[in-house]
Amino acid sequence: MTETIDLLVIGGGINGAGIARDAAGRGLSVLLCEQDDLAAHTSSASTKLIHGGLRYLEHGHFRLVREALAEREVLLAAAPHIIRPLRFVLPHDHGQRPVWMLRLGLWLYDSLAGRKRLAPTQRLDLRAPPHASILQDRLNTGFEYSDCWVDDARLVVLCALDAKHHGATVLTRTRFVSAKRRADHWRATLQHSDGKRTVVAARALVNAAGPWVGAVLETIAGASTRPAPRLVKGSHFVTRHLFDGDHAYIFQTSDKRVIFAIPFERDFTLIGTTDLAYESDPAEPAITQAETAYLCDAVNAYFEAAVQPDQIVWSFAGVRPLYDDDSADPSSVTRDYVLELDAPADAAPIVSVLGGKITTFRKLAEQTINDLAPRLGCERPSWTAKAPLPGGAIPNADFDHFLQELRDRYAWLAPEHLNRLARAYGTRIDNLLASAKNPAALGQDFGAGLTEAEIDLLVSEEWAETADDILWRRTKLGLHMTVEQRRAVDGWLKARSHAPA
Repeated sequence: MTETIDLLVIGGGINGAGIARDAAGRGLSVLLCEQDDLAAHTSSASTKLIHGGLRYLEHGHFRLVREALAEREVLLAAAPHIIRPLRFVLPHDHGQRPVWMLRLGLWLYDSLAGRKRLAPTQRLDLRAPPHASILQDRLNTGFEYSDCWVDDARLVVLCALDAKHHGATVLTRTRFVSAKRRADHWRATLQHSDGKRTVVAARALVNAAGPWVGAVLETIAGASTRPAPRLVKGSHFVTRHLFDGDHAYIFQTSDKRVIFAIPFERDFTLIGTTDLAYESDPAEPAITQAETAYLCDAVNAYFEAAVQPDQIVWSFAGVRPLYDDDSADPSSVTRDYVLELDAPADAAPIVSVLGGKITTFRKLAEQTINDLAPRLGCERPSWTAKAPLPGGAIPNADFDHFLQELRDRYAWLAPEHLNRLARAYGTRIDNLLASAKNPAALGQDFGAGLTEAEIDLLVSEEWAETADDILWRRTKLGLHMTVEQRRAVDGWLKARSHAPA
């Protein structure tokens, strides 16, 4: 007889990983399955911001913005290594939103949920350095406000890691095939990458399959709700760095959207995003020439030096599974989350997750388990609001002081290399460096500071299996490496996987 677990979570993006973490921390037995790598799709293709969503105020989404702003502080305290404050410069341009509207919107943004760690909005003279040499001459007034940057794929991995620490089982490259509803449980079939199938009995299901949420429901016998997400594609591209400074820019567009230009991975600038209705395979989204031209035109209306498509060194696109609120414009579709609870008294429950922002994943997870708790006999309260994520238990969330202590402890490692590792692993950095006395002890350096020791950690602790998992999700070091160096990583991993145990 198959042992019955409390919860099967379908989907290893930010919502699925967050839900598994919350549930496991409340003492529930949890299995998470993901058909590919963790954060392989939408959750690694975001604009990489923890923010309230300034433009959502214009659509009257005050509750969403307030909740997101409050979460901004919670997450910054929970993971100060992978989340950090970032100042955004918003130029005022004639013909766009008037100055008074920007000032009012930013006042609301500062006030809705309060600020504990972030600096307030201030007005700027854009004719002064550094902006005078970056922006076009007609732009002379702007505002600077605070939000946060996040390593989105690592956030997902850390949630999964915390779920595992609390007893959850996390299966990557494991596809959900189907499920049948019984009175007190679901019987679900999973298929592993080797083709073998496993039957799982679970008292409840969570469908957090992102763009596949509708497709998953079609394979579930007995589910009475069939919510269909509104699929919207967002695309970004990366260039060599376009401006000096640690700040980002947010530009208003002629179609009333906003475009971000964000310092990225030390040597680059990230530009995004678009909003387009999407009906193709969610596994294969890619930026189009039209989207590239749109983003170039948007930033070229503000930057003194024009950005051209031939400057792009990387691009990515993700498909957002938004709740369909019947908005005609994809940009206006709500980013709020909706939890479709199907829980008849005489049958096992299922929750399907629609919409949501990476910023509000923790609240979404908390609400999901609150909804299921009565059916699962779970009486433990929510717990994640004050709990650090793995590596995030940094005293007072003071990353700079933490980094200085690491420099004293690991003086043998180059400062730039140490800074990257501290940002990626936080207090878990000792798992990687504690037994080493010099750089050679970390093994082969494949380029950009990626060593055998780090790859071993990513494979053994963070579910990484392929070069793409490591170079484009766990580290982003693919941007800094040559084609030959990336191939060497791939070859080393393949040799490692075939080595005798």
